[in-house]
Amino acid sequence: MKILLLCLFVGVLLYSGYCSMGRNRTVGDFFLGGRNMGPWLSAFAYGTTYFSAVIFIGYAGKVGWGYGMAALWIVVGNTLVGSLLAWLVLARRTRLMTARLGAMTMPEFLEARYQSRAMKIYGALIIFIFLVPYSASVFMGLSYLFNQIFGLPYLYAALLMCLLTALYLVMGGYRAVALTDVIQGTVMLAGVGMLLYYVLGAPQVGGIVQGLERLAAINPGLVSPAGPGGQWLPLAALVVLTSLGPWGLPQMIQKFYAIRDERAIPPAMVVSTIFALVITFGAYFTGSLTHLFFDKLPVDPATGKPTPDMLMPILIHSTLPELGATLILLLVLSASMSTLSSLVLVSSSAISIDLVQSLKPGWARKHGVLIMRLLCCLFIALSLIIALVKPAIILSLMAISWGTVAGAFLAPYIYGLFWRGTTPAGAWAGTISGLGCSVILSLYYRLDAAVIPLVGSLSMLIPLLVVPVISLVTRPLPVEVVERAFGRDEAVKRQTLLKCKEVESS
Repeated sequence: MKILLLCLFVGVLLYSGYCSMGRNRTVGDFFLGGRNMGPWLSAFAYGTTYFSAVIFIGYAGKVGWGYGMAALWIVVGNTLVGSLLAWLVLARRTRLMTARLGAMTMPEFLEARYQSRAMKIYGALIIFIFLVPYSASVFMGLSYLFNQIFGLPYLYAALLMCLLTALYLVMGGYRAVALTDVIQGTVMLAGVGMLLYYVLGAPQVGGIVQGLERLAAINPGLVSPAGPGGQWLPLAALVVLTSLGPWGLPQMIQKFYAIRDERAIPPAMVVSTIFALVITFGAYFTGSLTHLFFDKLPVDPATGKPTPDMLMPILIHSTLPELGATLILLLVLSASMSTLSSLVLVSSSAISIDLVQSLKPGWARKHGVLIMRLLCCLFIALSLIIALVKPAIILSLMAISWGTVAGAFLAPYIYGLFWRGTTPAGAWAGTISGLGCSVILSLYYRLDAAVIPLVGSLSMLIPLLVVPVISLVTRPLPVEVVERAFGRDEAVKRQTLLKCKEVESS
């Protein structure tokens, strides 16, 4: 059964890539689907990129074990801020302004908005340094998963994952990724539904009401809004990091660039929000119930040490039937593959679009799609090499990547969208302060996992104060540059034409 469902899943991915292959004539087609993605494709692409396998295998168990039902604050934040408000606030303005400026990536947007080629190169390097190791870590996780479930040696599992990603991504580009995200998102929803059904029906739980009563009997703090011991600060940091972070991550913002038009935004917002609610509630609510199944943390066979990372895998294996466990396996695979494909696409764009077009514009115009495909292969190969070597530094880069990338881009991006007074110096101060805060504090605390969420949150919040302060005391951009970004000149032209027509008719 596992092999059959896995083969069917792989076949769908490859078929989607093949069907999308002939529609990629330009770099815009390959990277953004020609900016013609409908609401369902865009919503599922956003949701499946947002939630990777980490939420089910790592975060759900660890956060649920530590905070109990207070972990549901993350569900509220991810649903309302990370999904609903992100679409409501950012989608329309991002789609219009990036199309007006001709920007396809976050670094391109920063260059066009702030008239700074150096900022484009700087942004591309941040993406390369922090997202490529992140994608390698996803390859590592998938390879370990296949090794445990199917008995495949780690090397063969890693090669298989890289080959699969390369085939459907290189063939179809973003369009193939969006098509497969709908399938992967459907698998994730079905998997979460089955997970909730069997966990709530288990004798240890006995339904929602009885499960909450049993948790309260173990420790009243497990059903408290502040969690056991009132650990509100680290919990708040997790909420900010996982909810506000997507507002500054290039692989998330790309979904707004690619949506068809303004009319597609409201339905995409609704679908994306519902998807976020179901996925996060299923993961964190189930993780909060782990105290009913375990008296103490299980031991990792590889290290011999207790770890919360084993909570969900053991719970799934012991509670669900074979079909359900297989569906959860596909859920984890879907979450990882969708995140991985977006990471590879955005990482390759950092070189092909942001650097090659700046240094060799003739090459980019003539061989844009070919360069993009070759770089996707290159980045997959690079991620594979890192995953096979398994250096300790990859874990360090992965741990701080979310907060670092979001901290570097969030403030310059948001202020660039909404405030005409943002200056290049203000944007530079914001991106440098976000990057510096994340890297310096992470190293100072020796990449302590307990402190990383707070560091990431500060790395996003501090630049939101730095950018306006520096912008108010530094030289603004020329008015015509700002108005080109905000579209005032087009509005003035339309008003002038209307007045001329009124004069002629009178």
